[in-house]
Amino acid sequence: MEPAILIITLLCGLLVSKVGLPPLIGYLAAGFVLFTLGIEDASLPLLEQLATLGVTLLLFSIGLKLDIKSLFKAEVWATSSIHLIGSIVFFIPILKLLGFIGLEQLEGYSLNQLLLISFALSFSSTVFAVKVIEDKGDMKSLYGRVAIGILIMQDIFAVLFLTISKGDIPSVWALGLLLLPLAKPIIYKVFDKVGHSEMLVLFGLVMALVVGAWLFEAVGLKPDLGALIIGILLASHPKSSELAKSMYYFKELFLVAFFLTIGLNGLPSWSDIGLAVFLVLLVPVKIGLFLYLLTRFKLRSRTALLASFNLGNYSEFGLIVASVAAYKGWLPASWLIIIAVALSISFLFAAPLNTSVGKIYQRFQARLTKLEKHPLHPEDRQIKIGNPRFLIFGMGRIGSGAYDELRLRFDGEILGIEHKKEVVDFHLTEGRNVVQGDAGDTDFWEKLERAPNLELVLLAIPNHVGNLFAIEQLKKLNYEGKISAIVQYPEDAEALKAAGVNTAYNLYEAAGAGFVDHVITELLDEPQEKANRAEKQSQQTVAP
Repeated sequence: MEPAILIITLLCGLLVSKVGLPPLIGYLAAGFVLFTLGIEDASLPLLEQLATLGVTLLLFSIGLKLDIKSLFKAEVWATSSIHLIGSIVFFIPILKLLGFIGLEQLEGYSLNQLLLISFALSFSSTVFAVKVIEDKGDMKSLYGRVAIGILIMQDIFAVLFLTISKGDIPSVWALGLLLLPLAKPIIYKVFDKVGHSEMLVLFGLVMALVVGAWLFEAVGLKPDLGALIIGILLASHPKSSELAKSMYYFKELFLVAFFLTIGLNGLPSWSDIGLAVFLVLLVPVKIGLFLYLLTRFKLRSRTALLASFNLGNYSEFGLIVASVAAYKGWLPASWLIIIAVALSISFLFAAPLNTSVGKIYQRFQARLTKLEKHPLHPEDRQIKIGNPRFLIFGMGRIGSGAYDELRLRFDGEILGIEHKKEVVDFHLTEGRNVVQGDAGDTDFWEKLERAPNLELVLLAIPNHVGNLFAIEQLKKLNYEGKISAIVQYPEDAEALKAAGVNTAYNLYEAAGAGFVDHVITELLDEPQEKANRAEKQSQQTVAP
């Protein structure tokens, strides 16, 4: 591979990052720069292969994080379906009008051609939206889950089109894929055995590229669809999140190649750029339609706006649809360049808009709330917590232990917050007062009911970044009580103190002291020594 490709890509990514935009915009720009230097996509088959791997691993990663039940929710399947139809109905007459007034790129087009272009323009970018939501840490938020669900539905529509456009009927052996769920126990046993190192990554690549992409392609189906379905199959395994994290940088690196290939397809003419700019000016209509539909399904206007802004762009799948249409001779190849430019410009505007969506909501909150339909969606209503004195975030072993100790003296005045529903249900059966919520979700803090008599917040979250985020949100709520947190490293304790934590408890030091206490109690039976240990352990708490 040419050294210039790596150098120019890195420089463009750095320059774009410096001005606060996602690096992927720099990668798109790098593709156009490389094309002007005489480097073309056709001369770099390896880059094309890496780009294909990037999209395949992206869909596999999405599948790993997907709750398939979420696709059957009305706000997901109905919104995506109605929006697809509405977008096509909106774009066709506008494109027809542009052709009627003499725009050369659309002059004399048939209804079928206009339908294909409108279909390609109806999609939103999975790559862009997932990256923005991941960077915000909002993958578990309601708006993030709804946006991802809609994107996956769109991707399924695109994959179905690509499969049909092949003109080939899938092999009869494709029916054998229906037996894949029966192989789930065997796959899960292998998943258990691969450990946590490079074998885990290798397992992920085999599942995504062999069991998923290769197997589906072998029976006449789209390989990307295979990667997505295999990811969904693995999603319920306890190590699915770890697998997704371990493959993150593989996926990101290969996606760099995908964005480069867009620019390497060629430079647009001025008229192509003008048409692309016009198409970008129509993006607010896409956003407005998403906003209206999502509020019809009883989401809060804030949730609907956040999801809509993440979907307010054009899509790489639109490029793929245009590419297939051009290959089949259904559309001129110039439309691939036009959609690529529109995609790039839409990313350019979508990035700062997603950054400032909170300010936009605050400015137009009065008008936006009028769109809401009551009663609100069950997952989007205010979280009622009563009036506790103690709030514990994270009801794992440490949080549960802290809850039980406090309950001995302050029963009825404690509330636990836990993001896993099955854990919440367990605690409720055990008689603990616990509600579902994710301290790393901005939506959670937005919907959290105020507790005027709250005195102490315990952050039993073994994640330093999560603790810092929770502290920041507590400050925004003007919380003036005390905060205590658990930490894994001494430097984390200092950072938390600087952020406003009153006490920080070192998880590993406490575990070591607890282990020695256990040995002394069970083997040496020295009560006085145990008391001394307990006193020393309490002194390990970092004072403010």
